[in-house]
Amino acid sequence: MIKDLPENVVKDIAIAVALEGENIQAKTWYVYLINLKNQPIENVLITSKGYGEKNGEQIKTSTLRHMFPIVNNGAFVLIEPIDEATFGLNNEYWLSYYIGKDIYDKKFIFLPESIVESNFIKLPIVNKPGVMIR
Repeated sequence: MIKDLPENVVKDIAIAVALEGENIQAKTWYVYLINLKNQPIENVLITSKGYGEKNGEQIKTSTLRHMFPIVNNGAFVLIEPIDEATFGLNNEYWLSYYIGKDIYDKKFIFLPESIVESNFIKLPIVNKPGVMIR
């Protein structure tokens, strides 16, 4: 039965962590969903969580859920702010959305210490420096 299900592959969708600004005390970071498709996506659900090991101890953050009725083509939406203290953890974003009656889903995982300046690019559409996973 599972073999009969269509394999809906997520393409032209990205999750990005962008550097919004900085001052003497701290940097401000936001996580975005970027729709690089030529069509909107609907009923978008994103769960986010952090997990990993720090100082020999297992750490888990709260699981947060975000819902967006529609994300237009060539557009982006703010998912959430992110604290630099979690950059040493796996930061997971599990995305589900519909195009018509077809559902798509994919996990995007920012590995520990992957959100660093040496990995920055200019994020498409958002036009800010950051790290992106497609």
